[in-house]
Amino acid sequence: MVSQERSELVRSAAETSLLAGSRRYNRREVAEKAGVAPELARRLWVSLGFPASADDSAPDYTDSDIAAIHRLREVGVLADADTRQQAGTARTIGQAMARLAEWQVDLVLDEIDRRVAAAGPGADPDLVTRAATAETVELLESLLSYAWRRHLDAALTRHLEETGPTQDSTRTLAVGFADMVGYTRLTRHLHPDELSTLLEAFESTTTAAIAENGGWVVKNVGDEVMFAAESPLAAARIAVAVQESTMTVGTTPELRVAVAYGPVLQRFGDLYGSVVNIAARLTGVARPGTILIDDGAAAELDGEREFAIRHLRSVRVRGFNRLRPHLLRRNGKSAD
Repeated sequence: MVSQERSELVRSAAETSLLAGSRRYNRREVAEKAGVAPELARRLWVSLGFPASADDSAPDYTDSDIAAIHRLREVGVLADADTRQQAGTARTIGQAMARLAEWQVDLVLDEIDRRVAAAGPGADPDLVTRAATAETVELLESLLSYAWRRHLDAALTRHLEETGPTQDSTRTLAVGFADMVGYTRLTRHLHPDELSTLLEAFESTTTAAIAENGGWVVKNVGDEVMFAAESPLAAARIAVAVQESTMTVGTTPELRVAVAYGPVLQRFGDLYGSVVNIAARLTGVARPGTILIDDGAAAELDGEREFAIRHLRSVRVRGFNRLRPHLLRRNGKSAD
């Protein structure tokens, strides 16, 4: 079988497994069957990250697309929300899923090839490919569902412990950043495989340090990880663990780490506000291998025997005329 034939077969098998039906409806028909305006159907589709054909009569949609809009309307708080909030929810889901999908392509294709090869040369290539594709999709779907359920359980627990059963977009949290020093200069000299190894080492060590000390990763952006914790004490332990684990592994450059504490806006899984900006600015002025904290975190950690805090002179950074950093170390170490 030539490569083009192989590609078409995998593509056809994947579409059958993933879309759960053939493309048979145009946008007007989807809107009619879902009971929404065509403009809303198009906006939700684009917000999810999918290109919308200029031709309203193009049969681009399946029964699963109609079912998705029905499910959206079954979530009362979304069905009653304005279109902007509905689109925002769709956009956040779409961005998260798009990133997962881009990462999983090679994994899916490699697993399909492995299962096809295991079937032997005498097997029907069409039947084997379709079966292998369906099995791979089902396996990954179950793993993603498991991980999502566990993360949702942890997020609900954190939220309810702090705010109770009511919804509140503002929370008091410790927010931190860990940033690799000299990343831009370093990447100019790295082969893509070496860069992949570097990022894997950075993300694996920081994720472990954050999770093991009671925090959670908000997002990874290249050479930087943003994390949050319920308290400055947990965030301080994370910051120290991140620095120490990175130095122990020795496969990543030195880090700058900073933490700030106070009220933040939580929106679609991300965090916003002055506290986030302070943590980011402190990260930018931290010396390699050090941890800086803001006034809010320093006040909460005052008297904690686990850490030594050295108060530094105020600095001027973008957006803040006077920002006072405090150097954090594990107690017993020099704070020079």
